[in-house]
Amino acid sequence: MTGADALDVAREGIWVLILVSSPMMIVGLVVGIIIALFQALTQIQEMTLVFVPKIIAIFVTLLLSLPFMGATMSGYMMRLADMIVTGG
Repeated sequence: MTGADALDVAREGIWVLILVSSPMMIVGLVVGIIIALFQALTQIQEMTLVFVPKIIAIFVTLLLSLPFMGATMSGYMMRLADMIVTGG
């Protein structure tokens, strides 16, 4: 395995990480913005109002995107295993 191959594996690993984590991050961002807007409009400054809806939304997103996440990581692992077996 050359240096270029190692960089390709690392680049693909970072891309898989971004793909797998992006649904939950986007949902957390959207829910956070909606709650911040709601708090600004109503002047309710309750700290638990921020965390509980975010946790629930991220958990539901995790459950819904689990098949996609598993397929993406499985495909990446298959490519890595194939590279290990073939020697690069």
